[in-house]
Amino acid sequence: MSYVEIRTKITSTLTFLLTIGFLLYQGQKMQWGKTFLFFAGMFCFDLTTTAINNYIDSKGNGQALNFGRKQSLIIIYVLFGISVAFGLSLAFVTDLVILFIGGLCFLCGVFYTYGPLPISRMPLGEIMSGLFYGAMIPFILMYINSPDGTFLSYAISVETVSLSIQVIPMLKLLLFSMIPFAVTANIMLANNTCDLEKDIAVKRHTLPYYIGKKAALILFSGLYYMTYLALVLLVICKIFSPVVLISLITIIPVQRNINKFSEKQEKSTTFSVSIKNFVLIMGADILTMFLAVILNRI
Repeated sequence: MSYVEIRTKITSTLTFLLTIGFLLYQGQKMQWGKTFLFFAGMFCFDLTTTAINNYIDSKGNGQALNFGRKQSLIIIYVLFGISVAFGLSLAFVTDLVILFIGGLCFLCGVFYTYGPLPISRMPLGEIMSGLFYGAMIPFILMYINSPDGTFLSYAISVETVSLSIQVIPMLKLLLFSMIPFAVTANIMLANNTCDLEKDIAVKRHTLPYYIGKKAALILFSGLYYMTYLALVLLVICKIFSPVVLISLITIIPVQRNINKFSEKQEKSTTFSVSIKNFVLIMGADILTMFLAVILNRI
């Protein structure tokens, strides 16, 4: 279904799988009921945001939708309602942290394209996509499967609101999130770099507009190198198993794709290298992570 672009949901799904693998490797007792609620809500809302993007964009570019506009809008409302139902169910069986973080994710997803000043028309697309796909998904998944107080704790009364953050677990989470953050942000960066001239014509001022195409290409390469640095640091800090270092071999095809994109930035021919690199890096990390889980249990 091209309206909701199910095939593009690899960004959320692979980040979800990598986090599951990490939790299993850590020996974490999984809360599978909560995990299912989160995955269902996450996946449905991912479909919702894509449908909103396509619906709004079709107004400006004249592109035909797969359905009539009324039916397309109904699909958005139904998907949004389902994702909200799953999200509220998860918040009900967890706590206010999930309610707040989930609400923030919903707001950013809706206003990415919709509203008087959509996020997609600002130089924030790369950061926001990387943050919400690469960091929020791991945080929520780790939070709902960890004992209370592992990452943070709070207390609310009539007079005070207090929040206590556990620094070490949060730092581990941030280091872990660098990998999905970078590869997800690079998909958006590649898209905006390819569309730079077209975006300028319609007054869409994305990150490449402000930093220039040359700097955007340097950033594109640097974000991939950051994933490999993060992987090595995760092993050095004994957060990941040394087995995961096998995935470093993917730097060979990834570098080849970086070179290809650096030579030409064209939506129809070279944008796909960002998708290929995402699958290469995340896929290898997931496979080696689950290999580490198996070896851990032998």
